[in-house]
Amino acid sequence: MRVDLLTREYPPEVYGGAGVHVAELVRALRREIDVAVRCFGAPRAEAGTTAYGTPAGLVDANAAIATLGVDLEMAADASGADLVHSHTWYANFAGFTAKRLHGMPHVVTAHSLEPLRPWKAEQLGGGYRVSSWAERSAFEDADAVIAVSDGMRRDILRAYPAIEPGRVQVVYNGIDLEDWHPVDDPDAVRVLGVDPDRPSVVFVGRITRQKGLPYLLRAARLLPPEVQVVLCAGAPDTPEIMAEVEGLVRMLAEERDGVVWIDRHLPRPELSALLSAATTFVCPSVYEPLGIVNLEAMACGAAVVGTATGGIPEVVVDGVTGVLVPIEQADDGTGTPLDPDRFVRDLADALTSVVSDPERAREMGAAGRARAETQFAWDRIAARTLEVYRSVLAS
Repeated sequence: MRVDLLTREYPPEVYGGAGVHVAELVRALRREIDVAVRCFGAPRAEAGTTAYGTPAGLVDANAAIATLGVDLEMAADASGADLVHSHTWYANFAGFTAKRLHGMPHVVTAHSLEPLRPWKAEQLGGGYRVSSWAERSAFEDADAVIAVSDGMRRDILRAYPAIEPGRVQVVYNGIDLEDWHPVDDPDAVRVLGVDPDRPSVVFVGRITRQKGLPYLLRAARLLPPEVQVVLCAGAPDTPEIMAEVEGLVRMLAEERDGVVWIDRHLPRPELSALLSAATTFVCPSVYEPLGIVNLEAMACGAAVVGTATGGIPEVVVDGVTGVLVPIEQADDGTGTPLDPDRFVRDLADALTSVVSDPERAREMGAAGRARAETQFAWDRIAARTLEVYRSVLAS
């Protein structure tokens, strides 16, 4: 069996959870089948991997149109595959086209949904309508749609009711348990500006509306004064949200010490040391299909405080591996809390309860590591993905 996996992100050009998922899935699948990777960006040296730059005539085009140009080149080259598997809207149109051009099945993995990220219109302008059209077309036409959580499956069927429910299968994201593990390196933590002997709350994520960072920064004002607030945050979606976050961080730093903002991408050893030293990791997202970052924190032995939305409750076991923060959300696709002040208070209360009891936090962290080992190992995820491929090819 040869599968052509179509993706925007692939190492070393990885900036989000979808890219992490693709890299680990390819590594696991290649132990069993032939996988050809077709990705965006600069040429890769890896065998079986082909990268595609923006076509010359589209360099100055709207970003969404340039994406479709790359997709057409990827689709043209997929001849000879038994099946194509696309990840994110950036590559969905490539799979959609390859299916028609070469007469092969198309599997889609849904890492997020355009209808549930309306703030992307701030980035793409009219291109957001193009990306939404590309995703809808691919999803409704795909032979199988893989959702990374039960919550994502429900979102898919709600957003795209034309899809036959039987075509939507759940295969969780995974975590590499050899790469992600507890690292006891207090000196590395100090180099980052964090005191490993003080309690800390650590956030890791892009500066985007879905990650809920502004809510966390407001909640941080209510935390005990000895608690450090550590933000590994960069890659802002827009100048507007960057300005909002900068203002909130500045205000927080004026009120308390121990506010550390790391705006660069940390290598895995440094990030693992930081997560391992954290009293708790926090995921204040208002939209999160699953949240690989939560798995990374759990694998490093950190307790997790996360919003009870999307796939997060399928990863974090409330009261066992961390604490879930309740939220009532608008149903307009934005995920905006209906009562933002209450969400901020509840988030602050949950964080305070964990950082104020370090022994309980350590127990939660150990339980999180055990859960990552038993439920989210990549060999398990690859086996489920192969089941989907075989069912599609047999139908």
